[in-house]
Amino acid sequence: MTRLPAAALAAVLAGHAGPAFAYKIYVSNERGNDITVLDSSDFSVVETFPVGQRPRGIAVSPDGKTLYVCASDDDTIQAYDTTSHKLIANLPSGPDPELLALSHDGSQLYAANEDDNLVTVIDLATNQRVEEIPVGVEPEGMAVSPDDKVIVNTSETTNMAHFIDKESHLITDNVLVDSRPRFAEFKPDGSEVWVSAEIGGTVSVIDMASKEIKHKITFAIPGLRSEAIQPVGIRITRDGKKAFVALGPANRVAVVDATTYEVEDYLLVGQRVWQLAFSPDQKYLFSTNGISNDISVIDVDGDEVIKSVQVGREPWGVAVTPQ
Repeated sequence: MTRLPAAALAAVLAGHAGPAFAYKIYVSNERGNDITVLDSSDFSVVETFPVGQRPRGIAVSPDGKTLYVCASDDDTIQAYDTTSHKLIANLPSGPDPELLALSHDGSQLYAANEDDNLVTVIDLATNQRVEEIPVGVEPEGMAVSPDDKVIVNTSETTNMAHFIDKESHLITDNVLVDSRPRFAEFKPDGSEVWVSAEIGGTVSVIDMASKEIKHKITFAIPGLRSEAIQPVGIRITRDGKKAFVALGPANRVAVVDATTYEVEDYLLVGQRVWQLAFSPDQKYLFSTNGISNDISVIDVDGDEVIKSVQVGREPWGVAVTPQ
């Protein structure tokens, strides 16, 4: 793993001190049944608090006041106050919620129910379930288009991305992708949605206008067998120019030119990298590394890992409060 010397790291952090670091980093620890909280000023652990059983997908509300946690083995999504870290509510998520997505206006939550082949829609004004949408087998990935009009779910066993109309809650399109799709991420301009296929080893770039795959991104790392390269989490910069893809047991995060779809680099992180999240200013990217029980901090402009931080047991999800 590439790391900056201590003096250089201190200079980087000092150069970004102040308001840019007024945010918290939350990590869900799947085996620890807790959440680790990190301080953005130096990426140190400041708190760990207990949550439900097998926490995986997590997200912060657009106003930064609420943390939502998929407590998968408790069949609920828990809402926590981001100031006190006290439990606010248990939401009716349906069985085994794994990943969730929030509408950009903060009004609705969408959860993938892996054991029941459903997407559950929750109204966050009332904390009530308003719809259960049948999808493919073992749904996981969830994404919402930038204009809040389209919800995308990926089903791991059906190997499809399902496109759901936000108003009618009906599936309008199904796109066949490679084996075991785990995550979906929209480009910020809404023109594309990227879907990772863990076993297929690819990322499908789907054109939103035609609902057709316009490109498949593949990965090759010298010295690693192809089956060890398993794409999962994806993040794309807000300018739409650069993407990062977590590659699971390859212990790498791929850096991809999001306009040409060319892989530019592979960054060595911790073991079994799962999910990714940007800092609010997108200067840093955080990866959860499930086997080494740490997160990696990546300098986005420099494409360089600058720090690793030990967290809880089997970190899975990561979310960041807005500034």
